Formats: sequence, structure tokens, C-alpha cells
Amino acid sequence: MHEDRILLAHGAGGLLSSRLLNEIFLPYLGNQLLDRLEDSAVLDLDTQSGEISFSTDSYVVNPIFFQGGDIGSLAIHGTVNDLAVSGARPVYISAGFIIEEGTSKQDLERIVQSMASATEEAGVKIVAGDTKVVAKGAADGLYINTSGVGVRDSRVKLSYNRISPGDSIIINGTIGDHGATILSEREGLQAVQGLSSDSAPLNNMVQDILNSGSGVHCMRDATRGGLGAVLVELATQAGYSLEIDERSLPVREEVRGICEMMGLDPVYIANEGKVVVFCASEVEEQVLEAMRNSRYGGEAAVIGRVQDPDQGRVKLRTMLGTHRDIDLPSGEIVPRIC
Repeated sequence: MHEDRILLAHGAGGLLSSRLLNEIFLPYLGNQLLDRLEDSAVLDLDTQSGEISFSTDSYVVNPIFFQGGDIGSLAIHGTVNDLAVSGARPVYISAGFIIEEGTSKQDLERIVQSMASATEEAGVKIVAGDTKVVAKGAADGLYINTSGVGVRDSRVKLSYNRISPGDSIIINGTIGDHGATILSEREGLQAVQGLSSDSAPLNNMVQDILNSGSGVHCMRDATRGGLGAVLVELATQAGYSLEIDERSLPVREEVRGICEMMGLDPVYIANEGKVVVFCASEVEEQVLEAMRNSRYGGEAAVIGRVQDPDQGRVKLRTMLGTHRDIDLPSGEIVPRIC
């Protein structure tokens, strides 16, 4: 029966499906809601003073295991962070698995265990799920879809339309770590010391940032397309020009080295544990303090300012004191990054 491998029958809803559920998923992810195994979860949400936030995403990263994480923890972190930067407190998550026939059950269990650890750290629960098995060659090992529900205090107002001239632009740490890690492992450069994905749940740090005061105007997590794509998107939406100082951008030397080797710009390389915050200059120090008090914000830095209306232009002040425009990246710089 090849019990160490996933078979098509594991997705057929019969005996092997039941075994997979009880041997791998429920031991790690089980809770009073998921254990009911009903067609939908009835959620208890305190919405008397809040609003519901909902997010969904799919994860197809290759390789599925990498330095600093795996596809399981990445799926949880990504959904948690999407909810958090909207100002919501993540509460519940669903998880759907598309598994290729022949996948190692040991690898699957390792991934589910990683998801369990990620949910525990983030303080969320997986309350619904689904598993499908496809024929060998129809997928690349494992894909995961997650959706998340969070509750947002109705007093929290985060939006690009609150961005104002003079706002500080702050990031909680080094850029490009995740993308450079994935790229180095694909190219067989695992020996690069100090290179690791920054995949992390940022919800607790984000709540501390929001507690800094009403001067926090907007937040985004800089995933695909990196910091550059996020800045261009927000500048275009808000209608203001942004100036970023290259000397202030925190970039690890290992990331810089990989980018130079591959002819890439760190500003466009993906992150999975970085939030970009736009805030009034008056609360800049409070935001930095909130970040630096977190294990995920020790290298937080002010990287630029919002300037006057200028059709959404993003200017990078280089090390030489000249300026160059930051544009949206063309095409997929590093495919299947998350």
C-alpha cells in the first residue's frame, strides 16, 4: 500500500482519507472547532466594537523546504500578515491542501507540524480544511491555500488615502532575505552563511505599532515584487511622490552578494516578514520603538519620506547623492517565491 507515500486514494474520501486526517492533520492542528469535522465552522467573533477582515492566498513555493521555513509556516505567516496590516487581529484560518501522488507522508507531516507551530506563535486556529490528491505529474509536490478571518477595531483607520506629505516611511528590518534564500537554494548555493528567509508572523508587532497612536496612516507587507513594488503601488494610489534614501535601506551583505551575482536589485526581491509603515513624523520614534521591541524588528529603520503630489513617483536617492526612479518590476523576477 506504500504507506509512506500519498496515494490517490488518500484524497478519495474513504478509509485512507480518514487515516490521513487522523494520523497527520488532527494531531497537530486539532482544536474544539476543527475536531467537529463538519462542513463548515461556526465561528464566535466579538464584533460589537469591530469589523471583520477576510483574506485568502495560495502557496506554491519551490522548494517546499528552505532555510528559515517551509511552505506550511509560510502559508500561515502570509495570511496572518495580510490580516494584520489591515489593522485586524487574526483569529481563524482555513487550509486547503493539493497533494501530488507519491509525496512523502513524512514530508507532509513535517509541514503540518510546522503549520501547527506557526499558528501557536501567531495565536490563531485552523478551523476548516480540505485535502485533494492529484495524479503524479499533475502538481509539483504540494500546494496550500489558506484563508483568514480577523477582527479589526473600528477606530483603526489604515489606508493609502491617509498618507500625507511629510510622513515617515519605516520598515522593520532587512529587505530581500526570503527571495535571496529561495534563489540561492534553487541555484545550489546552500552554503551561503547567514542567509535565511525572514518568514514570520508580524501580528503582535503590528498591534504594538498601532498602539503607538493615531499617527499611523498606512501599512503594507512587502512580499512579491519586494519593497519597490509596494512603494510604487502606494505612491500611485495616494498620488504623492516618495523619496527613499539608499543609505538607509537595511540589506544584508549575503543578500547583496546574491543579487550582484544574479544581476538583481534587492529593492525588488521578495520578503515574507517585512511591513512598510507610513506614519506622521511625530510618532516616528514610537513606531521604531514598537518594532525594535519585537524579535522581528531589531533592524527597523526610517527609509524615506512622503513628498508633494507628483503623479505617484518614487525616487531613490543613491549613495552618490543622485536620484533614480523606482518603477514596477517587469515580469516575475523570482517565480514561485511564495
